[in-house]
Amino acid sequence: MTELINFINNFQKLDHETEQVVCKYFKEETFKKNELIIDEGRICSKIYFIKSGLVRRFFYNDAEDSTKWIYTDHQFITSLSSFFEQKVSMELFQACEETKVYSLSYADELILLEYPLFAKFHIKLLRLYLSKLNEFHHLFVAMNAQEKYQYLLESFPQIIVKAKMKHIASLIGVSQETLSRIRASII
Repeated sequence: MTELINFINNFQKLDHETEQVVCKYFKEETFKKNELIIDEGRICSKIYFIKSGLVRRFFYNDAEDSTKWIYTDHQFITSLSSFFEQKVSMELFQACEETKVYSLSYADELILLEYPLFAKFHIKLLRLYLSKLNEFHHLFVAMNAQEKYQYLLESFPQIIVKAKMKHIASLIGVSQETLSRIRASII
């Protein structure tokens, strides 16, 4: 639980009482390689903090899966609209390797939000994620495939190191063969 508490304290310093309730409500879980963490067509009832592992967010488009992002250690994941609005998810999250997480249920999140320091952390984290999402949308969409790969290499090297080539290719919108050519031109 140290990783989670440290992560939160980097955004918002918690007092001892708030740290204790965070430890009480977040539960450690392990997902096996290829196991679905969040499934489409179901309501996402938890938010997860990745202690260790690799998680791919994707959806199906005409029976083919399309990777939307790949998450690594010390990141929060959830199907945002499904979790916050408690409606069915349109996306899937899959462990790409054995992945250990700390999970927080929707009901327990509501309890934690009654603690002012956790609520401040929550707001700061949401503001940062919304800002990064907006920035990413504008930058990544305008880039060509080589620029996208270079961006991942510089900003998210752990994705390049840990993820399968087919998932990286899907994320940047190219075939595996094109990704191989891009990688060869950069090296």
